[in-house]
Parts: sequence; structure tokens; C-alpha cells
Amino acid sequence: MRWLVTGAAGMLGRDTVEELTRRGADVTGLDHAGLDVARPDSVARALAAHRPDLVVNCAAYTAVDDAESDEARALRVNGDGPRLLARACAAHGARLVHVSTDYVFDGAARGAPYPEDHPPAPRTAYGRTKLAGERAVLTVLPHTSAVLRTAWLYGVHGRSFVRTMLDLEARRDTVDVVDDQRGQPTWSADVAARIADLGPLEGRGATGVFHATAAGDATWYELAREVFRGIGADPDRVRPTGGDAFPRPAPRPAYSVLGHARWRETGLPPLRDWRTALHEALPLIRKEAL
Repeated sequence: MRWLVTGAAGMLGRDTVEELTRRGADVTGLDHAGLDVARPDSVARALAAHRPDLVVNCAAYTAVDDAESDEARALRVNGDGPRLLARACAAHGARLVHVSTDYVFDGAARGAPYPEDHPPAPRTAYGRTKLAGERAVLTVLPHTSAVLRTAWLYGVHGRSFVRTMLDLEARRDTVDVVDDQRGQPTWSADVAARIADLGPLEGRGATGVFHATAAGDATWYELAREVFRGIGADPDRVRPTGGDAFPRPAPRPAYSVLGHARWRETGLPPLRDWRTALHEALPLIRKEAL
């Protein structure tokens, strides 16, 4: 099986290429210069040149706040890009795994995780553009595509909340962190491994929407305390505050906990607990940051 990973310079894209390489897969990773998903000619050239059996789309416009004032640009990457990829995959007989986000939901739920079939209701430009991409992929490739929604990603490569907390722990006596937004801190390496697991199952029922987030949930404040605890720092140096202390152009979901029922249908377990993954990831992230 030949794999092609778009957005291969990003956190998840790099992890996906590394995971597939580790497994001995035939994989090509292309960054924005190698494949601009928003340009039809670039998409056509890449698929004609590499002739993949399966494409993993990790390319995305992720500037959540900037999208509020430039939704058209975000839509070109997050909506039009997946549509172009899906059409090219259809023409070449390739399958597609498309990465999406919890921002397709309104974040107003309480008490029960969003199931995969919950009606989307994005409140931000970013969420609207990502939902457009989901719908394009599932419409063009209803039987040969999978949409993986993930959230609260951190990883060894690139910027993340966990990397920021490590930096602030070294520079400040105390850190104020939001305690009224709840989600699932998810290690990008775990999502990459699940993509590698899922890919070969596509075409055998493993299609549609999946939630690729860690088991368990936390607030940003609880995550920050666990980061401090994981490196031997005093977690009480982290102080809780409300989201209104950090106003942003795009509203952040208050509740981004996603359900994982679809994994059982594929015979694959949900991702592991977020605390277990975090404590495995922290030494690697700290080493990369040095």
C-alpha cells in the first residue's frame, strides 16, 4: 500500500509519516510547497506523480482567531482543499483519511460526550470551514473515506499548550490557566498510530466519522497541573481562572469531550487515557525543546 500524507511539516503530519515509516510502509510526506491542497493543479500533479492507494490529509488552516476575519482564506484550505483531494482520490481509485476537529460542535453540551453522529453546529469561522471539508469528503467518497475528528493536540514537534506550559514553568512563579473549558488532551503520536491502524481497514466498513481523542477529560487548568506534576514541579503554582480572562476573537468551546463508539465497530480500541499518554510524551517534548 502506498501512502501519501499532506501537511507533512505539521505536528500530526510529521508524526504520521514517522509512524508509517516505523511500520515499514511505503509513505511519501508532502509539505505545503510539495502539495498545496487549495490548488487543483498542485493536487492533480501530486496524485499523478505518487499514485497513492491512501491519502491522509493533515493539511489545514488552523489559525482559529485569524479565520474570524479571513474566513474565505480558511475555507480555501479547510473546505475546498479536502474537496479537491477527494475528487482526485476518486479519479485515481485512492482512499482518503481526512483530519477534522471538535470545533464542528457548539461546545454547549454538558455531562455526556458528543457522539460521532451528533448534529454539527459550529460557532466559529474555523469550525464552519472544517465542517465544509468533512461534508465534501463524505459526499465525494462515501464508501472510501474516513473523517477523524481530534482536539487539544500536543506533540513533540511544533507549538502546543503543553509546550507553552513547560516554557512558562521555567520562567514564572505562577501561571493562570483557564478552568471553565473541558476537553480531551490528545498526543498527536497516538492519533498518528490510529491513522496507521485505520487506513488498511478502509473499504471494509471502516468509513465515516471517528473521534480520535484521548480517553478521559480535563480542563486546561487540570492539564497544566498534570504537566507540572509530570516534570516534578509544584502543581499548586498553577492557578485557575475563567476563559473571560483571555478574550479571543473566536469563542472557545466550553465542552469539547467527544465519544468513541465507532472504534468498537472496527475492532480497534479508543485511544488511551490522556494522563498515561501525557506522562509518556513529556520527556520527549522536553528533550525536543532543549
